[in-house]
Amino acid sequence: MKRILSFIFAIFLFNSCTTEEIVEVRENFFEASAFEIVLDFTPQNDYSFVEPYGFEVLPSDVTLVYISWEVDNGQDVWRLVPQTVIFEDGNDLVYNYDFTQNDVRFFLEGSNLDILGPEWTEAQAFRVVVVPAQNVGRGGDFESVDYSDLEAVMEAYDISEFPKR
Repeated sequence: MKRILSFIFAIFLFNSCTTEEIVEVRENFFEASAFEIVLDFTPQNDYSFVEPYGFEVLPSDVTLVYISWEVDNGQDVWRLVPQTVIFEDGNDLVYNYDFTQNDVRFFLEGSNLDILGPEWTEAQAFRVVVVPAQNVGRGGDFESVDYSDLEAVMEAYDISEFPKR
């Protein structure tokens, strides 16, 4: 009888610890960092800008960048970067980014960036979300997130605001 009670106690204790660990991991699911930044791309900055995160980013985390693409009925429409524009004259423009554990770099690519008008290079608004990679493959709400949809990402990661930089 003592062995059975000890066994039941051990199972209870094991389940308690496991539950606490699961709760701790689940809480980490919602810890995505985010910010908004408005940039000018010029020949002087080589159509590129590097922004340090200002918060801890793990080597396994993934950075997503969205650009304010247009305004529809007073609402910003955000698109996941990269975004490509092909002009009637054949020129092209790509808003792109890359990232490290320390910073994110926004940059333009294209066949002739020097002929772009200010509507393509000045006051470009970006939203950056650093997604904890531990969420990937964990199931639940994160398996069905459409990461190309900023609103879906905001909802999944409980992001209510983007601090301006």
